[in-house]
Amino acid sequence: MSAVRFAYATLVSSPDYVLGATALARSLHAVESKAPLLALCTDTAFDVADLERAGAQPLHVAPPALSDEFRQRHSRKAIHAAAPFTKGNKPAFHDPLNNFAKLCLWQLTDCERIVFLDADTLVIKNIDRLFGYPEFSAAPNLYESLDDMHRLNSGVFVAEPSTATYERMLAVLDAPDAYWRRTDQTFLETFFPAWHGLPYTFNALQYVYFNLPALWRWDSINVVHYQYEKPWQADNPKADLLRDLIGLWHQVLETGEIPALPQRP
Repeated sequence: MSAVRFAYATLVSSPDYVLGATALARSLHAVESKAPLLALCTDTAFDVADLERAGAQPLHVAPPALSDEFRQRHSRKAIHAAAPFTKGNKPAFHDPLNNFAKLCLWQLTDCERIVFLDADTLVIKNIDRLFGYPEFSAAPNLYESLDDMHRLNSGVFVAEPSTATYERMLAVLDAPDAYWRRTDQTFLETFFPAWHGLPYTFNALQYVYFNLPALWRWDSINVVHYQYEKPWQADNPKADLLRDLIGLWHQVLETGEIPALPQRP
């Protein structure tokens, strides 16, 4: 990877997320972002041709080396048994252990600052100004009620790559008996206890659309985050509630343009 001052990054841990990252790349192009999108791929076997055509730069990364005990505690089965997802459904292709591969971006020291975006996000307005925000900036995990405001969501955040920071992270991450209830999200919230709060509009979780409709104002939304169910799932159980957002995602993927945003009834 050639040196760049600022870059976006996303994590591609399965073929499904290749599709998501392709839509994300097209959205960044549509809003005329000046920064490249680095697609951090955890497997060299992924077909990334569509990603490259969309303007992303695939970059193979090796996820953190984790102990067998850590992997057992954070397997999909163990995580969902200890802390069930009761508000929505995580798709079968989602492996909680893959979330920790996000930490690899701290090794990308050719970049001064990185804005991380989950592969299930769409950027619908230019957000390049986030490169002026400090580490660690993130939006709240707002999706059901204002009680959610005290927790961060790790779908969008600002980071400053540093080998020293990465090494400190690994020492904390896989400490004896360490357990991160919501994987990378809980870890980052703990590692950066004084995190800087971004407005929720920089990481508007899709459930806000139907749980807190008064907060969903298209003129202020910058990033739409399709947490839980994904817009490309054929069996999306929330399809009726999220029809407008799903349609938006498909239009961006297929046309590479941000369409006129749907009006609320």
